[in-house]
Amino acid sequence: MQSLRELYKIGIGPSSSHTIGPEKIAKYIKEKYPNHDYKVILYGSLSATGKGHGTDKVIRKVLGDSVEIEFNSNEKNLPHPNTLDVLIIDDGKNVKTIRATSVGGGSINIQGEKFSEPESVYKLSKFNDIKNYILGKNKRLYDYVYEVEPNIKEYLKTVWEVMKESVERGLKKEGILPGGLRVSKKAKYIYESDDIFVRDSLLRNKLTCAYALAVAEENADNGKIVTAPTCGAAGVLPAVLYYAYKNEHVLEETIINALATAGLIGNLVKKNASISGAECGCQAEIGTACSMAAGAIAEIYNLSVDQIECAAEVAMEHNLGLTCDPVLGLVQVPCIERNTMAAMRAFDSFCVAYYLAPMRKIPFDVIVKTMYETGKDLNNKYLETARGGIAKNYNL
Repeated sequence: MQSLRELYKIGIGPSSSHTIGPEKIAKYIKEKYPNHDYKVILYGSLSATGKGHGTDKVIRKVLGDSVEIEFNSNEKNLPHPNTLDVLIIDDGKNVKTIRATSVGGGSINIQGEKFSEPESVYKLSKFNDIKNYILGKNKRLYDYVYEVEPNIKEYLKTVWEVMKESVERGLKKEGILPGGLRVSKKAKYIYESDDIFVRDSLLRNKLTCAYALAVAEENADNGKIVTAPTCGAAGVLPAVLYYAYKNEHVLEETIINALATAGLIGNLVKKNASISGAECGCQAEIGTACSMAAGAIAEIYNLSVDQIECAAEVAMEHNLGLTCDPVLGLVQVPCIERNTMAAMRAFDSFCVAYYLAPMRKIPFDVIVKTMYETGKDLNNKYLETARGGIAKNYNL
């Protein structure tokens, strides 16, 4: 598995796979093949929802307004649903074609080039193996992260600052999100609403909901966020961490440790399955974010590694089959509200794990495999193509 730096990426929304990834590809092309003309052909999900996600805009920002962009939804047998070709053109002739994929969370692959994503740094890539390792040394999951990545804590502090800022910015904003759906920003309204009938867990739900909305709306409004594990699911983990920090007065050192544990959980999904909505549906994005958040809460409250595993497993299990069906190809409906539901479900998963971990049946490694197989079985209409589900039936 790669460094947590490759999971927690700081960038601009609305989509890690449709904007951050293609931007990285375009920057590589521009640096490697300067002073050329370019044509970009978008396939699969990049073709189906690229305009709504701003893929064409980010490519033009890097390669220039003269770049020709073609949306091709008919190509079959793609290496990944988020595939694009870049044609390098000299004197009007195509001199080279480069195929690249945006595989989720801002990570990319470029075929036939001397390019590679950062190397793996984690030798253990199954939760059960990591659990056995730390139990043998009487350590916690975050200790394993710091052992493998001695300098990662400073980066996690930066990640936490960006997360905090995205929550706090989003709580102050009003207005309409861009893109044509005319979705109103709701975080400020919920946060400032009357609490007269709200007590205890309901108050927690209200605040967690507001925090998740704040970040998800910042993402949809092209704000600065952290992929956790993706842009589309970026509101879940910050919401639960911010609630613990702001409302339960949890120390920031504990928050950083929880971020490390959550990152390890997300990394396991990324390595053994997928965090791409175009490949495995929203279960891969929101489901993973929910697992990360549930594990983070369990870490904050110093639960055992078995309880942390149970919390992450329960969170993923009850997101299985969740489709990716963004209306108009925008990361807004139903994406923003799904962040709120997953954040609240993370607390519920933590609660279930606290009591039932000794009686649980399904390991986290099994649920990750199951999620991946489920995603592969989903109809293409529900894989970020905006051709099925809510995207098909919602009447604008």
